[in-house]
Amino acid sequence: MSIRENIADHLIDTLSSMSVPVMLKKITREPFDYELLSNAQFPAVWLQSADENRGDVTLSGMREATINYRIVGFVKSSAIDTARNELIESIEKALEVDRTRGGYALDTQVLEVDTDQGATTPVGGITMVTQVRYQYMRGES
Repeated sequence: MSIRENIADHLIDTLSSMSVPVMLKKITREPFDYELLSNAQFPAVWLQSADENRGDVTLSGMREATINYRIVGFVKSSAIDTARNELIESIEKALEVDRTRGGYALDTQVLEVDTDQGATTPVGGITMVTQVRYQYMRGES
């Protein structure tokens, strides 16, 4: 398995183990239609591999990459803004526990957080851009 896949799997495992203050009910790497979810499936997230920058570290083949992952989350609540904020806080707290993604990465940082700003009421949506920096040998990414 590639380092990219190992990092993505670690992110899914990390999100799966969240419990305070939010426990996710649905976690996937595949997009889904939040309108088809039952109330019992909220909060829900999907993780998407996004853009990546790569470059040489050494001439002997060591390379470094910075990949972004988008975490798209949905909550359903009568207090949507509070539920979105709790989801954001829980995800960021979970990601901070191991910024090396199980030893596969050099660093993990949340770069950006956006919300739907009430456009999907009674469901609230968030998107978090999480950047992971890692190294690999040419031909082994």
